[in-house]
Amino acid sequence: MSARRAVATLAAAVTLVAAAPCAAQAPIRIGEINSFSGIGAPFTGPYRQAIEMAVEEVNARGGVLGRKVEVLFRDDKGQPAEAVKHAQELVASEKVSLISGTFLSNVGLAVSDWAKQNRTLFVAAEPLTEAITWAKGHDHVFRVRPNTYEQGRMLAEKAGKLKYVKWATIGPNYEYGKRAWETFRDRLKELKPDVQVVGEHWPTLGKLEAGPFVTAILNQNPDALYVSLFGSDWIAFVREAKKRGLFDKTFVVGILLGEPEYIDPLGLEAPEGMLVTGYPWYDIGAPPHKDFVARFTKKYDKNPVLGSLVGYVTYLSIFEAIRKAGSTDTDKLVAAFRGLRVETPIGPISYRASDGQSTMGAWVGTTKLDARRGVGIMVNHEYVPGEKVLPSDDDVKKLRSGN
Repeated sequence: MSARRAVATLAAAVTLVAAAPCAAQAPIRIGEINSFSGIGAPFTGPYRQAIEMAVEEVNARGGVLGRKVEVLFRDDKGQPAEAVKHAQELVASEKVSLISGTFLSNVGLAVSDWAKQNRTLFVAAEPLTEAITWAKGHDHVFRVRPNTYEQGRMLAEKAGKLKYVKWATIGPNYEYGKRAWETFRDRLKELKPDVQVVGEHWPTLGKLEAGPFVTAILNQNPDALYVSLFGSDWIAFVREAKKRGLFDKTFVVGILLGEPEYIDPLGLEAPEGMLVTGYPWYDIGAPPHKDFVARFTKKYDKNPVLGSLVGYVTYLSIFEAIRKAGSTDTDKLVAAFRGLRVETPIGPISYRASDGQSTMGAWVGTTKLDARRGVGIMVNHEYVPGEKVLPSDDDVKKLRSGN
């Protein structure tokens, strides 16, 4: 009888294990480092919410490879050293399988360098400098968003067909601002050799005193102004520029300025007629995107912004890479990301084997006030796929040759 009881007990134990495979395995842990406080918050708050939605959805379906997904969030406070400290702690102490996120370009570059030195996978969600995947690119970094090179060229292709010759620029005095301008300027000069640059203005990020800059730009009398400001700096600049009539005298091209994060807070103060990249979530008819908007709105009782879309796409990409790799082993994940194809709410994207840059694109259009909604919106917009403006694999080799 005792032998029979032993066999029965063993059979019951085997049945319990088979019935709950997820419970027997540790969760897949991902370290998410981002600027959740400070100037990045309008983007990174909704970004985090979309990550939580994506994780909740995948876990409700049984997780990835039969394992639940757990995300450990860390705030880098916009400081490269803080981000690197978190990366070290997440990998060494928390045993995460990879690092994702970052917002500011200088922070992203710092984490990317750390990932290279420590052979850790880094999925850069938001930092826009092209250096992350080119001049300072390496095997362990992949980037989601279209970079400054791509968005700058998208805007230059449109601006090059317009009459404006005398240009000025204003942007934050760090990696992103400088790169955003240089790419746009160089492509614009290729399209219009008679272009003149009459002024460049580089305020410290998050500390813009708008009055003197608006005065200086007006004194230079440009036909057009290229803007890479964002967040509170952009809001302050708009209000001062409107007081002094700058937008009545000067055509404005703005990278990112059609994103809800940066146009919605202005309400009816938003300048009309700007040529911008952005995210017209309210006017994208593809069923998968409409479904994404409906789910996000239902869960959080607010509309998505670009940060929401980027967060969701970033984690869809991570889940798909883990499935393709069949593992959370770093080398296998790196191999899986090369050429990875991901179905997203805005259609399929892929991660190029040559540089790790995704083919996610951006919308280019013109700003207009929507009195009914009380905010600025994008009209006459088109979606430009990333592959239309990315350099060839041979060009990437040249860009990486000094690395």
